[in-house]
Amino acid sequence: MGDPISGVASIDEFADGALVDTTISPDKQESGRVAAEHGARLIREALQTQGQATIIVATGASQFDMLEALVKEPDIDWSRVTGFHLDEYVGIPITHGASFRLYLWQRFVRKLPLPLKAFHFLNGEGDPQAECARVGGLLAEHAVDVAFIGIGENAHIAFNDPPADFNTTDPYLVVDLDDACRRQQLGEGWFPTFDDVPKQAISMSVSQIMKSRAIICTVPDARKAEAVAKSLQGSIQPEVPASILQKHQACHLYLDQPAASQLDQ
Repeated sequence: MGDPISGVASIDEFADGALVDTTISPDKQESGRVAAEHGARLIREALQTQGQATIIVATGASQFDMLEALVKEPDIDWSRVTGFHLDEYVGIPITHGASFRLYLWQRFVRKLPLPLKAFHFLNGEGDPQAECARVGGLLAEHAVDVAFIGIGENAHIAFNDPPADFNTTDPYLVVDLDDACRRQQLGEGWFPTFDDVPKQAISMSVSQIMKSRAIICTVPDARKAEAVAKSLQGSIQPEVPASILQKHQACHLYLDQPAASQLDQ
């Protein structure tokens, strides 16, 4: 397997993992709480062994309860933690209600008891390719200890919609959002009409997510049940981007009962 900072030549370099470690809770609040508890424990371990930690933080409705619990976790010296932004729309100002920069500031960064060592936001308002290069260059200096992510209704991870590029080693990409992804953003209430949903975004790549030492993946709600089942029980394929999580050695999936409803018992 490639060096955790320098990257990999192909996603095929990742060894096959065991079955994804899956925890099913009765409701989304409990699922978010136990996911945050696990993630916090991993952050503390990194701080103890390395003196610092690096995390990736996702957004969206699926992360509400997890982030609410994570900012309340005790005994984390957040001043030694560096955070990276997972994805952001192209062309959305930070003042827009759907801005993921705004989301992360309101729901995570400003609620911490101590300021982070740094948090590297993605700015989609200017040249998105240049922004990919800027933040990707910063990320190249870090090995990610914990990636907090979710799974979309179309089984995307970050904004890597199907068919996802499993092989690129670029840390960040400018991606086109498919209609299913855009309908999800509309359905979650981030935009007033479908036409208002951006058609492009900056997204962390699949290979970059997979280089994280641990992944905490929080997925609530029945609308995600089909994507969860395909991701965990189907073949690994770009048409189901989250299926690649089957190849990660330390991916921990947190579901509520509705999201787990289509899994084989």
